[in-house]
Amino acid sequence: MSVKLIVEGGGDRKSRSANRDCRRAFGKFLENAGLTLRRPAIEAAGGREQAYDAFKTEHERGARVAVLLVDAEAPVTAQDPWTHLNRRDGWTRPTGTTDDQCHLMVQVMESWFLADRKALANFYRQGFRPNALPGNPRQIERIPKNAVEDGLDRATRNTTKGRYHKGQHSFEILASLDPAKVTAASPHARRFVQTLLALA
Repeated sequence: MSVKLIVEGGGDRKSRSANRDCRRAFGKFLENAGLTLRRPAIEAAGGREQAYDAFKTEHERGARVAVLLVDAEAPVTAQDPWTHLNRRDGWTRPTGTTDDQCHLMVQVMESWFLADRKALANFYRQGFRPNALPGNPRQIERIPKNAVEDGLDRATRNTTKGRYHKGQHSFEILASLDPAKVTAASPHARRFVQTLLALA
């Protein structure tokens, strides 16, 4: 059975360019991670609630295996993603779903960027300040969301491309990341990639 990956990201359904860029970026990341033959179809659902709703709809249709990927938005202390999302967002795990159908970017997508600082430096080039980035690049899940965002702002504020901008910069950076560095630094990212490889 084919796989449909629903990701938090992009714009609303009217933001075609943002949705396209989001799909392409995650597609490129997965291709670089080894999913070259049977990559999942990718839906850029927009916000968190929209992603959850789209996941439930796809799961209910049953034509494809639905997989959800959203930001954790906080440290993850629960043993599984569904429990984390229930505690934080009040989301109920849809009947018939498995743990492998739910994945978290911990704590946010930008956390992944901190694992591959070379990709960030190559993107921003002149004026980029890598020493302003927070935490240990091999333990990115421990870095609080606000520290990730503040660090990216400080590191990029004097670059020729300007300060980090989620819409303008995020997907181009995501597409350039080395998945091996991301999965080595993030157990949740490793679980996500390994799950999709197993489903391919």
